[in-house]
Amino acid sequence: MSRLWWLRNDPLALFGLIVLVILAFCAIFATQISPFDPTEQHLSDTLKPPNDIYRFGTDQFGRDILSRVIHGTQISLGLGSGAVVIAVTVGTTIGLTAGYIGGRTDEIVMRIIDVFFAFPPIVLAIFLMATLGPSLLNVVIVVALVTIPQFSRIARSVAISERNQDYVTAAKAMGASTSFVIRKHLLVNAFPPLAVQVTVLLADAILIEAALSFLGIGVRPPTPTWGGILSAGRDYVFTGFWWFTVFPGAAIFLAVFSLNVLGDGLRDFIDPTTRKRANLD
Repeated sequence: MSRLWWLRNDPLALFGLIVLVILAFCAIFATQISPFDPTEQHLSDTLKPPNDIYRFGTDQFGRDILSRVIHGTQISLGLGSGAVVIAVTVGTTIGLTAGYIGGRTDEIVMRIIDVFFAFPPIVLAIFLMATLGPSLLNVVIVVALVTIPQFSRIARSVAISERNQDYVTAAKAMGASTSFVIRKHLLVNAFPPLAVQVTVLLADAILIEAALSFLGIGVRPPTPTWGGILSAGRDYVFTGFWWFTVFPGAAIFLAVFSLNVLGDGLRDFIDPTTRKRANLD
């Protein structure tokens, strides 16, 4: 716990951590804390504004928006976390291996990675979803594929900068295998920048999932997702039913904002010189 004391000097990062803890709590205990089933329809209470019964109001089918937003946290955080875990595992392995081996292997891998970087992430995600079809599993796969290149490039840069260091040369001279050097030496040095990148790309994963669900090619309804709720409420934005889109939009904003400020704080903690350079500029 003593390692978390650095958060005292970074209120924004602390705020981000608190918001993430609250969102994680909502995701884990969504069934217990939701006032209603997220798919339960109350046709006599359609499009009700926020009140004592429906704190966030209801949608066009009388479903409680608060319950749907809470259950949507499970999809956004769970799907994003799963996709980022896959991406960081695969991307780090590819990047460290290519950077350490070098030569033609590195050249081929990086050219493949460059193909992914040639497309904006959301455009690539839409293309892949249109190819695979809408489903929860496909969204996880697509978000992972879109974020793998970022992890690969960071891991590769660490491998290239460390592969000629004395400790790596000594390990090879002692007969250490390539996999041993990568796991025991290069991965340790790659961890700090990758940890910061995880927060950034988890925010991106949440945005990509929300965008795909908003466009109707992500998670299938009636499964509650923040993007899906926004999509259902877009026809009511200018008709006075403001709560339909404000609350899921606020959830997306809070999740992405908290991850970004936590990532900034983590970056400054790992490399304090970045903050000094920012102050000088």
